[in-house]
Amino acid sequence: MTNKALIIGSSGVVGSALAERLLAEGWSVAGVSRGRTASVPGVRQISADLTSRDALDAALAGVDATQVYITAWSRQASEEENIKVNGAMVANVLAAVGPAGTVRHVALVTGLKHYLGPFEAYGQGAVPITPFREEQGRQDVPNFYYEQEDRLFEAAARHGFSWSVHRPHTIVGFAVGNAMNMGQTLAVYATLCKHTGQPFVFPGSRQQWEGLVDVTDARLLARHLQWASTNEAGRNQDFNVVNGDVFRWQWLWPKLAAYFGIEAAPLPAQTSPLEARMDDAPRLWREIAQQHGLAQDDVTKLASWWHTDADLGRPMEVITDMTKSRKAGFLDYQSTPDAFFDLFERLKREKLIPA
Repeated sequence: MTNKALIIGSSGVVGSALAERLLAEGWSVAGVSRGRTASVPGVRQISADLTSRDALDAALAGVDATQVYITAWSRQASEEENIKVNGAMVANVLAAVGPAGTVRHVALVTGLKHYLGPFEAYGQGAVPITPFREEQGRQDVPNFYYEQEDRLFEAAARHGFSWSVHRPHTIVGFAVGNAMNMGQTLAVYATLCKHTGQPFVFPGSRQQWEGLVDVTDARLLARHLQWASTNEAGRNQDFNVVNGDVFRWQWLWPKLAAYFGIEAAPLPAQTSPLEARMDDAPRLWREIAQQHGLAQDDVTKLASWWHTDADLGRPMEVITDMTKSRKAGFLDYQSTPDAFFDLFERLKREKLIPA
């Protein structure tokens, strides 16, 4: 059967990796984004406002997708607003494409805040015992991920398609202008340290430095999305998605430093978040971009200090169980150091960091 994908958020870190994967597999791919960054070559690009039902109805008219992947969200000032806006986005997309009857499966990407709670109540509730498992369910706290799921479940029942929910940990992957991208943020931070001679200080908590953790390569997540949307074992299921290895930042941090030819500083006595230390980063990055002929001189298009601070500043262990996917037949694995180094090499090829 012909597979025709519609990717919501096609220029983001997840959506672009998924588009590259599906195009390489011979799929037809259409993508919806805000149009602020370039899409993957080969994607039929559609610009639309996900918060407007009328705009989506018009933009998606005639799109006969068989699989829909929702990889986008919009950060709001409060979780109440996150719930309202992001739930409506999912509902609007599925109301636009569902009635045509061509959709066989819809995959929704959320994340581990399903277990940890939203940013404004992060880890404040009864956080489940790690490793996180799908059977642990929802927390008793408002969370826009739950609203997105509920809108997905309603549309699936109404229009007769299957669904899957995918919960990655911190995503490492390539995307310009993405608000949640630790890999690129650390590459920019290391480059700034090399340029200024400042120490490469881990910006997170002692718990994250010393404890076990895992992450998700965007390429592995793309393979997981494709698998779940085309296999019976992925129908109407929720899945955690991580690389399959675990590590400690105190082990990986010196390896990242060595890649960039700098020294890893000892863990400071007090947590040292990036956002508070990056006031001069825009000016410094313009200097670096001019000196090395980089393609992007706006550091805010490459780094998201606040999100990396949130991930690395957690006061609790966060690791994830993949047994459910393994038992269902998804056996892929990704080395986490390779995930970072592959990304750094691509950033060099794309002239986004110095070679």
